[in-house]
Amino acid sequence: MKTETASVAQVGQNAIQRATHYRWVILVLMFLFFLINQADRANIGVVLPFVRKEFALTNLQAGALASMFFLGYAVTQIPAGLFMGRIGARLMTSLSVFVFSVFTFLIGVSPGATAMKWFRFGLGVGEGPAGIGAGTLIKAWFPHKEQATATALYMNAAPIAFILAPPTCIAIMMQWGWRGVFYCFAIPGIIVAAIWYILVRNRPEESRFCSQGERDYIVQSAGGMRSKIGPQITSMGWLDKCIRVRRGMTALDTPGQVFQSWNVWADCFIFFFAAMCQWGMLIWIPSYLVNERHLSMVRMGLLAAVPNIGSFLGAFFGGWTSDKLLGGRRKPMIFLTAIGTIVMMYLLAHAPASQGILAFLLFFNGFATGSSMSIYISYPMGLTTRRTFPTALGLVSTAGSIGGFLSPMVAGYLLDTFKTFNVVFYFFALALGMTFLFALTMVEPLETLSAEKD
Repeated sequence: MKTETASVAQVGQNAIQRATHYRWVILVLMFLFFLINQADRANIGVVLPFVRKEFALTNLQAGALASMFFLGYAVTQIPAGLFMGRIGARLMTSLSVFVFSVFTFLIGVSPGATAMKWFRFGLGVGEGPAGIGAGTLIKAWFPHKEQATATALYMNAAPIAFILAPPTCIAIMMQWGWRGVFYCFAIPGIIVAAIWYILVRNRPEESRFCSQGERDYIVQSAGGMRSKIGPQITSMGWLDKCIRVRRGMTALDTPGQVFQSWNVWADCFIFFFAAMCQWGMLIWIPSYLVNERHLSMVRMGLLAAVPNIGSFLGAFFGGWTSDKLLGGRRKPMIFLTAIGTIVMMYLLAHAPASQGILAFLLFFNGFATGSSMSIYISYPMGLTTRRTFPTALGLVSTAGSIGGFLSPMVAGYLLDTFKTFNVVFYFFALALGMTFLFALTMVEPLETLSAEKD
């Protein structure tokens, strides 16, 4: 009788263990900090017309002010990957969220443009480790078959932040001025940093909220020694020839091999040019709507959110198309994004005065741009192992940060020189054309050979 009772109790205990899904709580916290992270970097575009007026800045100076964030972000990517293994993603990410929230507040108290530039630099330094930390925790907390889904879900916080930021900033500015935006945006990050440190652990086995059943599921679903990354892929004939599919490639097993891989460097150049377009548009579209389209603050706030709605939907479309319809092939979405964005840039340069048509073009520009933003990050996953992917991610992220750093300044210089946004749109079209050319030089890795344990 005692044995039977013990067995029942053990079954009940196992059921409780199997019932926990604490990894999804971790993902929700990732989503929240990434939402705050992206909003804190995006708010500058909305307030820039008013900052420029108060500090008497040229377009080039205003662009440089916005760009300093990306310089700070770029210098932290590779060091963050190296330190992550020493102090853990839990502590580093919590510190990252706290630090960038403090710098967000400091931007609001800037006495002049010079101080504001350095606070923007500090914001970039603070935000830099957060993305590396999120990738590290997804590797630790999610089995292989859930990692892509988890990554896509948390990264979609970015377009949501870009959708919410313009109207939120406008509402705050109407009440407290542009400085109030940074005071209000700083508060959520400080709260989330504390919650993150309390609830998150580096590995499932360190968390009292994660049952043994969930830990076993994470480990067992990850699989043991594997011979291939990804499932068996059906041939797509002429498409595979056009995108240069390679099967049975050996994975990049060391950081040295990552640094020597042209495919990784080509992806870096692609992300560099894509980020120039994405962040250049994000920073300057509010000014375009106010200064060239002569919209009110309210209408500007609403219309500036439209590209980000397109980007949000485009991210789902791009990821689903690449994974499901194209069997994990990444390059076709890069080509489609380049072509689609170039067309949208040309149409924006010749858009009529109708706000409806302008909203339509901005939406589809965001859709085209967003459809491949996760592709640039996921492409190196097919080339690398679990241990070498952070190195590749650091390189690609650094390249994107440099593109984001240069773009607002180049756009500002073009505006000062040519006095029209049309030239800026042509510049962004040229940048997307470069992504097309570099993508032609890359192979499409499928079923990469590796003996690494997931």
